[in-house]
Amino acid sequence: MKRKIDVAIIGGGPAGLAAALKASEAGAKVLVLERDTQPGGILQQCIHNGFGLHYFGEELTGPEYAGRFLAKVMQDENIEIICDAMVLSFTEDRHIVAVSSKYGLIEVEAGAVVLAMGCRERTRGALNIPGSRPAGVFTAGCAQRLVNLEGYMPGRQVVILGSGDIGLIMARRMTWEGAKVKLVAELMPYSSGLNRNIVQCLQDNNIPLRFNTTVVKIHGRERVEAVTVASVDPATRMPIPGTEETIPCDTLLLSVGLLPENELTRQAGVKMDMITSGAVVDETRQTSIPGVYACGNVLHVHDLVDNVSHEAEVAGTAAARFALEGVVTTPAVKVVPEGGVRYVVPQVLSTGAAGKIDLYFRVGNAYKPARLTVTCDGKELVNRKKQVMTPGEMEKITIDATGLTGDVHVCVKKEA
Repeated sequence: MKRKIDVAIIGGGPAGLAAALKASEAGAKVLVLERDTQPGGILQQCIHNGFGLHYFGEELTGPEYAGRFLAKVMQDENIEIICDAMVLSFTEDRHIVAVSSKYGLIEVEAGAVVLAMGCRERTRGALNIPGSRPAGVFTAGCAQRLVNLEGYMPGRQVVILGSGDIGLIMARRMTWEGAKVKLVAELMPYSSGLNRNIVQCLQDNNIPLRFNTTVVKIHGRERVEAVTVASVDPATRMPIPGTEETIPCDTLLLSVGLLPENELTRQAGVKMDMITSGAVVDETRQTSIPGVYACGNVLHVHDLVDNVSHEAEVAGTAAARFALEGVVTTPAVKVVPEGGVRYVVPQVLSTGAAGKIDLYFRVGNAYKPARLTVTCDGKELVNRKKQVMTPGEMEKITIDATGLTGDVHVCVKKEA
């Protein structure tokens, strides 16, 4: 099967669907390639509420949120979705090769490409936890799928390592399904999840959360029988001898971070950001390769799907303009993180940047309070006091990009 299309989108999750609708709205013919058996991405298994407050102005579950977009996509004659399609290769000249159970080998030549592959979880292999390899060690997302979609309980006596949002949500979910969550252990001195999830998932269900703590050994041969946790030195993040405690359990859930799925991005030679593990993009979400755009969790890990949708709409609109009108943006100035800022997206602004532009960033530590400043050539664009800033919550600041004459510096410092 060979196809020529205006805009090809790799990934049919919330980012891919939002980008497809905007590209179609701009007049483009759109093809979405999704490797799962149905579109919707991770939202299919996120049956809890809390989605859509910013985008729709109401609280929805994950499937409800995805369903809003799917209903529009299915009625749009300009959008075609091929599910159960795995993309094998993607080149700089926007040539895509995929394999599908229905169509076999698929070759696509696209006028523009939007990368929306999402992210994956870090596994035990990335942590080097000593011990054998018994059954009962799951990533939090895997456990979420087992419980919410497959109808299986991973275990009954649970310890969770990491306080990412999925881990916090699964602590509550496992408790409500009858399991005993004995501890949520977090290596850092602060949570990597949203504060609302700490309150609603842990505190409301009397689940203990222990900071500066990690799992140092997994016990059990056939099945997890216990884990040993220990306090860690905040400066070195190394376990402190003599602080070990063995907790009997049959399940260990890992919620230790997400990694953007960027194998295809690197394969095409796109310039990458070492901090976000995503592409370097401008305000239209165009990467270093003209006509190739990235959005959603494949670009940088978001905490709210509402922001994913807004970002994807920017990418979808720009991709359609490139494919239909040949509109190309050229990087002009850098957006530089300083002080406590770990990264900023977009990382560059183009020569055509003008008007209001949203900058998304995360800090590298907890600040209570903090001073946020955005400057360009010594001129202050933003100067704002923030009462609380934490690594677990993505920040957004809007600047006026009209007439910028130099690099933009985004800085966070501790307020006295």
